[in-house]
Amino acid sequence: MSMDASRLASAAADAYAAEAKPPLTEELVAKVRDALLAAFHETDAAAETDRLERLNAALDAFETDLDAVAGPRIASLDETSATVTTQHRSEAGQPLRAFGGQ
Repeated sequence: MSMDASRLASAAADAYAAEAKPPLTEELVAKVRDALLAAFHETDAAAETDRLERLNAALDAFETDLDAVAGPRIASLDETSATVTTQHRSEAGQPLRAFGGQ
């Protein structure tokens, strides 16, 4: 899992950085990658939705810490191809929830 987690964390960090405003420095991209990797390791047995929630919570914490960056949230993650899709947050600036609307 660890090699996959590293690959997926990098893919997720790159997808986030591609749409983050303002653009992230390499140092900040590395911080995002580390935060996402830590979220992957919280538990390997978790359901996919739990993992996405943990990854997005890591992004929330990263943005809260910096108080200067806003970016998309992870909508899906394909472990086989390391393909990540993102979704933007609602106009109110709150993370989009998987259910219950905005």
